[in-house]
This record gives sequence, structure tokens and C-alpha cells, in this order.
Amino acid sequence: MSPLRIIFMGTARLACASLEALTREPGFSVAAVVTQPDRPKGRALHPQPPPVKECALGAKLPVLQPLRARDETFIGELRRLQPDLVVVAAYGQILPQSILDIPRFGCLNVHTSLLPKYRGAAPIQWAILEGESETGVTIMKMDAGLDTGNILTQQATPIYAEDDAQTLHDRLAQIGADLLVPTIRDFVAGKITPRPQPAGGVSHARKLTKEDGRLDWTLPARVLWNRIRALTPWPGAFTHLPDQPQPHLLKIWRAELAAGSGAPGEILQADKTGIIVACGREALRVLELQREGGRRMSAVEFVAGHPVKPGANLLAADRASGKQ
Repeated sequence: MSPLRIIFMGTARLACASLEALTREPGFSVAAVVTQPDRPKGRALHPQPPPVKECALGAKLPVLQPLRARDETFIGELRRLQPDLVVVAAYGQILPQSILDIPRFGCLNVHTSLLPKYRGAAPIQWAILEGESETGVTIMKMDAGLDTGNILTQQATPIYAEDDAQTLHDRLAQIGADLLVPTIRDFVAGKITPRPQPAGGVSHARKLTKEDGRLDWTLPARVLWNRIRALTPWPGAFTHLPDQPQPHLLKIWRAELAAGSGAPGEILQADKTGIIVACGREALRVLELQREGGRRMSAVEFVAGHPVKPGANLLAADRASGKQ
């Protein structure tokens, strides 16, 4: 029997584990990899390849980089490749029906949530933001909607207290890769019947912006703790440190829940145990942080080198920055 002919579509680092899993499977043949165009990055704005392109070139696979997946020339190229299956993971564009209809087994998507929860661009971050105790991976047969296709398989994983978006991303990328190969085998063999997503429990995970990282100290400590974890490493959670002549932006990398009360944003304690900040309810102990233009450091290092004193107020500094 000839290998299953697959086209892989992905862009972000998350997709690399799935691509690598497909290339290791002797019953599969990856005919081409489709990814987004190179984008300018860094201070010099040199074009940089997306992570999936680097993975594909390392595996000596042909790479296609259409500006738009709806481009008719690109769609014609896909037809000429005659795939049995298209696999999509973190590609970044919605596929038109004209692509979904090309492969005889359709298009499968590796999505990092337990659908129908968290359809959309940032399911990993929103699961942490919303305080979920678990999330997972869904492999679905795609339709023309946004993550609305029928479910083939799912696998859950707990969200641990020590997780942030990066650690959860890495775990889900591997779960997706491990789930993908047996799912494809069983689906192609007719052993899986796709099932519609439940009508209830639908939620959407919109794309995040840098402004989502702003910490509103009037909120409960647990909400802010979830925000810090969800937005690490990008876009990063931030506040402002009182300083003269103006407040300085302060990025918060790691924190934990702490006992304490005071005015929202008030620094209650700053010593070798960390920097404790009062919230709308309870408090947060900041463990790692970074002043704008400086390096990431522990709260102990930071306190030793910066005038952080109990009584100072981060919420007031945010407001003084003119952005809240």
C-alpha cells in the first residue's frame, strides 16, 4: 500500500511537534509544507522565517508560502499535489471550502483546547486567564467555520499552578503530536466516526494584545495571578513603579498568591521573601520582575538595587503614567 500523501499547514512553533511526528511515521508521506510568508523582525526588520518553515527545511520538505490561502494560484498548486489528507496546526488563516474539498479524506486540525471551549486564536492563554483546571487538544475534521468542525479525538491535561502559557504550550504541542498519528490512522481506516461539537459550552479565545497585559490591581489576587501566568511570555503582564520624574514600566514574570490586605496596588512588603502587593481582594507576592530597559531578575535582587518601599502604590503609578 502506498503511503498516505499529506500536506501540512502550520506557522507557529506549536505546529512543529506535529509536523515532526508526521515525518517520522513510515505510512505517511509529507508532500509539502504550507506556512505563512517570512515577516520582518528585530530592530533591523530583516525577514525571518516562521518556525514551521525552519522545521520543514530541516527535514528537506518542499515549502509553500502564499500570502493568502484563498489565492487561486495557490489552490491550483494544492490540487496538483493531489493530497490524500491536509493536516493543519496553528496556521493562522481560515481555509476556504475550495481547499477543504481537495483531499479525499478532508482536512484535520490540531486545536489546543477541548472544543467547543476556546475556539479561536489564543486558546492556551484564555484557558489560564479564565481559571480553568484543565484543557487539552482536540483533533477535528475541519469545516468552513472557525474551529467548528466535527470532533475526531480529544485528550485532556490538568493546568497546574506552576504552569504559564509557555509550559502549557509546550505540553499541548507534544500531546497534539502524540494524538495526531493514531487519530489519522484510525480515521483513514474508518474506525472513527466524527461527532458534532456540543451546542452548549461554546467560548471564543480572541487574539491577545499588549494592552491585555496591564494589571488592574482592583481585581482579586487570583484573577491577576492567572493573568500573569496566561500572558507569560507574551505579551507579558505589566504595571508601573512609582519613580521620578515619571513612573517606570515594570514587567511581572512570576508571582504567587499571598495573604495581606490594603489599598489596591499598595506595596505591603518588600524584602527577601518577595514584593507583596495588595489587590482588590487578598494579595500577590511578586517573585520575578523586570524594569523597562533592564534584565529579568528575582524580587530579592530587585529590592536590593531599587528603592521599593512599603506604602508605595502601583495602581497610582499606573494612573500617573497617563494610560489608565
